[in-house]
Amino acid sequence: MTTAQEQRRAPQEPAPAAPVTPGRRVTAALGAPVRALREAPRRPLAIATAVALFSLLTYATVRHFVGTSMVDMIVYRAEGAAVAKGQDLYGLRVTEWNLPATYPPFAAMLFVPTTWFGIGFLRVAITVGNVGLLALLAHLSFKLVGWPRRDLRAVGVVLVAGLGVWLEPVFTTLRYGQINLALACLVLWDLTRPDGRRSKGIAIGIAAGIKLTPGLFAVYLLITGRIKAAFVAGATFLGTFLLGALILPDATWGFWTKYLYDSSRVGKTEIVDNQSISGAVARLLHTAHPGAVATAVAALVAIAGLATAAWAFRSARWLPRADAWGVCCAAVTAVLISPISWTHHWIWCVPVLVLLAAEAAHERSRPAAVRRLRWRLIFAATLLAFLSFGMWLVPHKGDLDLHLSPLAQLPAGVYPLTGLCFLLVAALRIRSRRRAAGAPLIRLPRQRTSAGVAEPLRQR
Repeated sequence: MTTAQEQRRAPQEPAPAAPVTPGRRVTAALGAPVRALREAPRRPLAIATAVALFSLLTYATVRHFVGTSMVDMIVYRAEGAAVAKGQDLYGLRVTEWNLPATYPPFAAMLFVPTTWFGIGFLRVAITVGNVGLLALLAHLSFKLVGWPRRDLRAVGVVLVAGLGVWLEPVFTTLRYGQINLALACLVLWDLTRPDGRRSKGIAIGIAAGIKLTPGLFAVYLLITGRIKAAFVAGATFLGTFLLGALILPDATWGFWTKYLYDSSRVGKTEIVDNQSISGAVARLLHTAHPGAVATAVAALVAIAGLATAAWAFRSARWLPRADAWGVCCAAVTAVLISPISWTHHWIWCVPVLVLLAAEAAHERSRPAAVRRLRWRLIFAATLLAFLSFGMWLVPHKGDLDLHLSPLAQLPAGVYPLTGLCFLLVAALRIRSRRRAAGAPLIRLPRQRTSAGVAEPLRQR
């Protein structure tokens, strides 16, 4: 046998794998949507696309006749202009409602590019961009939940992007030109990455630097034992503060020492637009200043919500989709306890609905003899809540928010009620799964027995 033949027949060593560089990761991420569409079954994808296009066309028609002020987009553009021109950021007032800047200086710096375009162009670009972000949020939600199977996820993303515009929080986000979808995508992108990534937490820190509420997800990372990621998020947030202080020192000083604590700049607590615990308490008590009562209730909800989120994450051995339950509990808690949570802040309904849909699909796949309707009813009720526009159906012009009847309180506070019910359902779900597996509901400190051997106490 010749040397050439021997070389051809000799076993070949595998070629070394190419190093995974940031450039390769970006290329793979950009190509992922195309690959997903190619792998999706053709007929379901075609039907989903037709349904989504019809829905978006109908939405565009309704939007045209209803009118969309996109007032928040106008405020963002004015903030960017104030930064670019060196004007007083927190002294500006724009639109017929005299709206001020309410975000940290770092956010205003990011809005500078909006000044390069006219209002008309921005209306179209931000609407299209938000629909794209809705699709991305759906993709990240499916990834978080681990449902449906990979080849069907593109179909799900198309349906959510087309039909999700009718969810009231999404509808209002598009109507006002808000940035909630972008912030949710930053947070979910971070939370769906492997815990071993050194940069995990950066996106959460950036989101908190733009709008403070996402900072609660750093707390969620901390209490679930992902300490490094929590500190990365905190350090990134600190970096946004330092960048703002370096470029806009006066605005930074004013925001963190004065304007942050002036709730009148954000809006009235008692109006139905505010779907937080504080807003619900204010309407129940018929007062514009719920004070200590609202603070106490919000504190209790914060403790219960974060405890449930951590309990879900630490129950991964027994609870399917444990991380998804934990993230959704943390998200719902963040929106509930914020002093002001406008209806469009509740875009976290998207991952919540995806999670409940996954539970309902699993329930439906069980044998008929043991099949129940529980999760399908919970999913339907939650979906109805976010499609209802209930808070806008009650009398709320002028000071009527302070004089709502007991019957009107339910639709006026539909999101806080739904959020509290979700936390309760999550706690019952965790408890049920742990009981079924014979696992301890909680693990108490170790105690020495009479024989001198340490044993963990278990509470069933």
